Amino acid sequence: MSDPEVSQGSSKITPAHTRRLACVYVRQSTLQQVAHHRESQANQYRLVDRAHALGWSQACIRVIDSDQGKSGQASSNREGFNELLAEVSLGHVGIIFGYEVSRLARNNSDWYRLLDLAAVFGTLIADSDGVYDPQLYNDRLLLGLKGTMSEAELHILRLRLSAGRLSKVKSGQYRQCLPTGYVWVDEETVVQDPDEQVRHVLALIFAKFEELGSCHGVFRYLRGEQILLPRRPAGIDKAPISWKMASITAVTDILTNPAYAGAFVYGRQRVDPTRKKPEQSAMPRTERPMDEWLYVRQDAYPAYISWEQYLANQERIHTNGTRFMALRQQAAGAVREGNGLLQGLAVCGHCGRRMYTNYKPRPTYACAQQRHEQHSMCCIVNGVAADQAVIQAFFQAIRPAELDALEQVLAAQQADHERLAQHWQDELRRAHYEAHLAERQYNAVDPDNRLVASTLERRWEEKLEQLRDTEEAQQRFVRGSAQPALSPELCEQFRHISAELPHLWQSGQVTHPQQKALLRALIGSVILKRVAPDQAEIKIVWVSGHYSVVYAQLPVAREANLTSAAALAERIHVLFEQGMTDEQMAPVLTQEGFHSARKPYVSASKVYKVRLQHRWLDVVEVHRQSSRVDGCWTTHGLAAQLGVEVRAVLKRIYRKVIPPEHVHRHEVSGVYLIDDYPELLDSLRQTLHK
Repeated sequence: MSDPEVSQGSSKITPAHTRRLACVYVRQSTLQQVAHHRESQANQYRLVDRAHALGWSQACIRVIDSDQGKSGQASSNREGFNELLAEVSLGHVGIIFGYEVSRLARNNSDWYRLLDLAAVFGTLIADSDGVYDPQLYNDRLLLGLKGTMSEAELHILRLRLSAGRLSKVKSGQYRQCLPTGYVWVDEETVVQDPDEQVRHVLALIFAKFEELGSCHGVFRYLRGEQILLPRRPAGIDKAPISWKMASITAVTDILTNPAYAGAFVYGRQRVDPTRKKPEQSAMPRTERPMDEWLYVRQDAYPAYISWEQYLANQERIHTNGTRFMALRQQAAGAVREGNGLLQGLAVCGHCGRRMYTNYKPRPTYACAQQRHEQHSMCCIVNGVAADQAVIQAFFQAIRPAELDALEQVLAAQQADHERLAQHWQDELRRAHYEAHLAERQYNAVDPDNRLVASTLERRWEEKLEQLRDTEEAQQRFVRGSAQPALSPELCEQFRHISAELPHLWQSGQVTHPQQKALLRALIGSVILKRVAPDQAEIKIVWVSGHYSVVYAQLPVAREANLTSAAALAERIHVLFEQGMTDEQMAPVLTQEGFHSARKPYVSASKVYKVRLQHRWLDVVEVHRQSSRVDGCWTTHGLAAQLGVEVRAVLKRIYRKVIPPEHVHRHEVSGVYLIDDYPELLDSLRQTLHK
């Protein structure tokens, strides 16, 4: 340092400053700079000599270098900078030394906070150009300009780096961090991992997703079969493969990574500052939609799956999404265990939103879009009736085609078994190799080096134990993987599945998830619209784009809500006039398409209630409700005369309290008739009085 610089700074330094601390702040942005940019680091540490030359004793000089390898964009993760602010706010610091403003802060909010505290407590700030007093207007203006330029410089550097990186991407020179399953051969060539087990496990994941249709289904399968996933640390091509238990995050990353389809993609993620938490050092990132990716080059890597299959997988994952309500309104969701077969397929015919399934007490499909606006449900449809209508349409759709699915089922089972067998063979070979490697390492060590020998011996024992566990697991797989042969009856059912499927469906041999998967194979969506209290219009949209319209009869709470109530009553009147009984009318009405409020057919009791309501009575009912017939009392009339119930009169007829010679039955209606004479009424009244 030259003498003019010392003299220039000394004019602002007072004894009050030198009695306080001189803090030397040292920072480099990355660990790579700390390891390789030693000259910059040395220049910052030389500020201690400058502080000593400006009048501070060695005991009053403090070096703050705990922020090495940390960015200056924010102060939340910089302990050294926060310590510096605390010392300034306590009035302990007389001067702050920084090689340049960018070392202290790259953010104007942090920089001006430091300037405000320094101005309040009379702390000076010194850099490689001179000494500044924040209490002076000119110095404060100059320090503010330096802070602004420091922040702008970081922005310019970031733009230059991003432009250079994107230029390398477009020219094909950018070296991307490869996912597990790929390795670099040289600077330009990428090949699939030479480890066969790694390739087999990745192929198994894609095959099972095509079969199961969801990430969680693949995850549960891997956990159930105890299949480990290969993982390599990101950015380290030569790092050894580690095998870990499957996690839903790892499975999702594999299924959504376009590199496995052979595509080089740049810009899949964007920085999202709104999601940053104070304890996070790195800026959070969110996934971009596929149409917003910055650069895509297909056939850049040897593919595990085709690009078309990758796009189909992403579409299937998207339609399985039920995490957010907005996505749930548009996605069908994964197949679940409930007995509502239109779960995920039902769409409201009034507002077009996806309907949810309610299972209390029986399946119903409901849309609550109008609940907040009109305080009522948009649409509610009985699930049993809707399911039956869709199932019948589904059976009619597959009836023309004789689906010979036996070979496909057997081939799928055989392929799945072969993949698992190959996996356990690879696992056993890897366990043998690791055990032999540990044995060779133990045999190669000097016996006198007991510390190393004991460690290698313990490692050898661990590998041998892992080998035994792997052998036992493989034996369990071999014993439990024997598939029973299909019976001739089941083979015949598969060969004529379009004719046998309704029987299998009704017998319970096809589970609810399987039924839903079968429906989704042909049906894209089902639009439900309640056109009447007891009738729903069902528009079935097939995967081909065509649609069919069917109607379902819905149960209602009251008979008055039936749209066919008037027609049913009129038809009952016509049949009654023709002399038909209730038991004869019921099957005729059901065959003609009539139904009751809660049942899909018309019962004899229903016919009887309608006749009574309209007073269409036959001879028996007329006589039963009459008081007198042919000058004689009926049981109904005599009970009313005596003021008792009808059964009281019948009891006295059965016990012959009423003389049998005065009781007879009507020839047509068969009702009891009692002769009318005064002594009978007086006798019955006396008996009732006693």
